[in-house]
Amino acid sequence: MIQASPRRPVRPAWLARALLVALTLLPAGATWADAPFAPPAAFGGVTELREAYLDPAFWAARLPDADRVILDRAGIAAQNSRMRAEDDSIHDLRALPAQLTRARVLADIQALSRWPTKPLFGEDEQPIPATARTAIEANLALAAIPAERPLQYGLVTHRAALRAFPTALRVFTAQGDTDIDRFQESALFPGDAVAVLHESADGQWLFVTSERYSAWIEKRYVGIGSADTVLGYGQQGPYRVVTGATAFTAFTPEEPRVSRLQLEMGVRVPVLADWPLNQTVNGQQAHAAHVVQLPVRNADGTLALVPALLPRSQDTASDYLPLTPRNVLTQAFKFLGERYGWGHSYDTRDCSGFVSEIYRSFGVLVPRNTSAQAVSPALDRIAFSDKDGKDRRNAAVQQLQVGDLVYIPGHVMVTIGQLDGQTWMIHDTAGGSWFGHDGNRVQAHLNGVSVTPLQPMMASDTVSYIDRITNIQRIRPQTP
Repeated sequence: MIQASPRRPVRPAWLARALLVALTLLPAGATWADAPFAPPAAFGGVTELREAYLDPAFWAARLPDADRVILDRAGIAAQNSRMRAEDDSIHDLRALPAQLTRARVLADIQALSRWPTKPLFGEDEQPIPATARTAIEANLALAAIPAERPLQYGLVTHRAALRAFPTALRVFTAQGDTDIDRFQESALFPGDAVAVLHESADGQWLFVTSERYSAWIEKRYVGIGSADTVLGYGQQGPYRVVTGATAFTAFTPEEPRVSRLQLEMGVRVPVLADWPLNQTVNGQQAHAAHVVQLPVRNADGTLALVPALLPRSQDTASDYLPLTPRNVLTQAFKFLGERYGWGHSYDTRDCSGFVSEIYRSFGVLVPRNTSAQAVSPALDRIAFSDKDGKDRRNAAVQQLQVGDLVYIPGHVMVTIGQLDGQTWMIHDTAGGSWFGHDGNRVQAHLNGVSVTPLQPMMASDTVSYIDRITNIQRIRPQTP
């Protein structure tokens, strides 16, 4: 990557080449300013983007083997077993002890609930007062953790935020920047199983461990049930797997707990296959929908499983999709244009959630955060260090294939193809920058799922994204 000089900004290489061609066509004595050449305008102002590139079919058509199966069902099962066995960020809920010690619960909470060292501001741009911190930390109820407590299991009944502290207070490290809530960790979806480790002092929050994360969740979104019911939910078919970015159950005033319930890509829910289609479910005949079984929370906090309608118009399938390059592209582009949501804020997702939900629609388990995804020993990893120069990095980028995951600090991108010497990515990003035609760096507020080339992307005036690559991960049969 050509770097910009403080005195004389360097034009992007593609522009320099184009201008050189234009110059050869000019009369003697003419300058480049006289050239009739005008590079095509980038679509939406995104460097080198064309509108055609926003269609997954465009990228699939360029592949000689778009329908090649990357991993079959047996291969995915083996991959997931390896993930559960080798990756410390994945939790086996079945392996947790029936009695939890105080030391274990305290260590898990303190590993997460650490007050940020930077000053915090509220949505009103005012500093978070010391009294608020005192109240929030008191709500952890650490002194109330018993010497031993029995493990409880629950199912999530509604899309719910996972928080660093038992509070809905949104906090930010920059005044006026209210997109990145520093207490927001992730989200869980209907049907996700959790182990309950602790309860807040106000009784409104639970500290839970899910398969991929431990954090605080609002108690009202968890139904407590037996281990067999919770861990067995959705383990036997038939199923419906959400293959759209989201799907919604039918509206029903008769059972508000399952009315217009948002289900995310990759969520799998059991189907009540023997339900008579001419029989009503919550006041509506079932023939135009799939009758699915969803978890709800009773008034006393216990778990119940109830029927609900998932309209046939919703983007779902009877099983996980085949893991092929074409399907990876199709699934990724279903999120195109969705707003970036740090830690699954805004009922959307962030860069690592984007990746994990794409692969969840194939039944593939990946860690929640970029920090864990990037170094997972269960994936086919190519690691980079400060000692790796541009030649090795550029060679690796040129060899990227559809679905490969590229990590820079704090961010992950999904490869969608190679075109005219450029490697193209789709990623859920808060921003992005590149050099414009005038040689100055353009800082774009992409703030959503976007398509960009990799090579021109800059982390600063002198450091490119390629310079900052830490890892490339491949979900495919592992190489020796």
